[in-house]
Amino acid sequence: MTTAREAPDILSAEFAANPYAAYRIMLEERPLIWHEAMESYIVSRYEDVERAFKEPVFTTGNYDWQLEPVHGRTILQLSGREHATRRALIAPAFRGSELEHKFRPVIEANARRLIDAFRDRGSADLVTEFARRFPIGVIVDMLGLDPADHDRFQRWYTSIIAFLGNLGQDPEIAADGMRTRAEFAEYMIPVIQRRRENLGDDLLSTLCAAEVDGTKMSDEDIKAFCSLLLAAGGETTDKAIASIFKNLLEHPDQLAAVRADRSLIPKAFAETLRYTPPVHMIMRQPAEDIELGGGVIPAGSTITCLIGAANRDPRRFADPDRFDIFRTDLPTQTAFSAAASHLSFALGRHFCVGALLAKTEVEVGMNQLLDAMPDVRFDEHGPHTEEGVFTRGPASLQVRFTPTP
Repeated sequence: MTTAREAPDILSAEFAANPYAAYRIMLEERPLIWHEAMESYIVSRYEDVERAFKEPVFTTGNYDWQLEPVHGRTILQLSGREHATRRALIAPAFRGSELEHKFRPVIEANARRLIDAFRDRGSADLVTEFARRFPIGVIVDMLGLDPADHDRFQRWYTSIIAFLGNLGQDPEIAADGMRTRAEFAEYMIPVIQRRRENLGDDLLSTLCAAEVDGTKMSDEDIKAFCSLLLAAGGETTDKAIASIFKNLLEHPDQLAAVRADRSLIPKAFAETLRYTPPVHMIMRQPAEDIELGGGVIPAGSTITCLIGAANRDPRRFADPDRFDIFRTDLPTQTAFSAAASHLSFALGRHFCVGALLAKTEVEVGMNQLLDAMPDVRFDEHGPHTEEGVFTRGPASLQVRFTPTP
């Protein structure tokens, strides 16, 4: 009789160094794990994570303690008609002509501003000089806020992401998150109130004016959504852009293909979302006892859904540990919709409302970076390691290239 192998503890340094090795053990032998310190059941297989995202019995009640302390009450905690109404108020700003005609120029200007700072230098850290700052600048400018506050929002973003990833419950990280919530509210609520009185052509004005069936968002609703947008919208694009470049630089033939045919950028993004997703875990909470992962999970328990593992489940993807932008089991035409094959934007009613914004940011950023760095390559002296457990991406990505004017 063979005994199932123990996967490295999810809070251990070994797991943080290489979660994919642990994921293989979980997928093969430990599809359901009870983690005492996290007080959570951990599931890793694609079919189990897909069920947790799609089936109504799995709720987002866990966000009452996970997200609300730092954001306030957000759309992710709502259900039924209340959720549908709130989504109808928000979603139009993140698709179609609103996104393409109103906000694409904002995205292009932010990418150009950051790239201009290093394009003639011949070297850059694509994490600290571009990926980490790009989406936050876009969000600040989309909302129509003071560009001088980019650095302030960057600090708030860093604090919120640390709070959300604080699986070990470090009290200093928790306290800093609480300070950020107070500071963010103190900044945003007066801005929202002034914007209601003087609507403009920005995202904040759109949120203030939005109305569905007589329902409008309160000042607190808008503030909480802006806080959520800062975290969710920033982290996905931040980690994704750095990871796309790292993956392509490690696969020069695929980088050459993307450089020659920019229509392949969405494929490279979709495969990166599967292979090295920005967010590695999302929690859910069952409303009743539920069979999952070969066991029974009691009602009200927290379930940690390992997206990073599910996206590499060999039951769903062929040769899952291989990065391949040409794979046939990951359709690009659905990769940024609720019908996506990967799980990185979640699925079902809580599918990421900003998926198309992230896609647009990645396409603009990738195109401008490839134009500015036609022969981009790893700096042989720079570190290219990944970091993070809750969210994950390159900690640094030092590259060299021939300077461009």
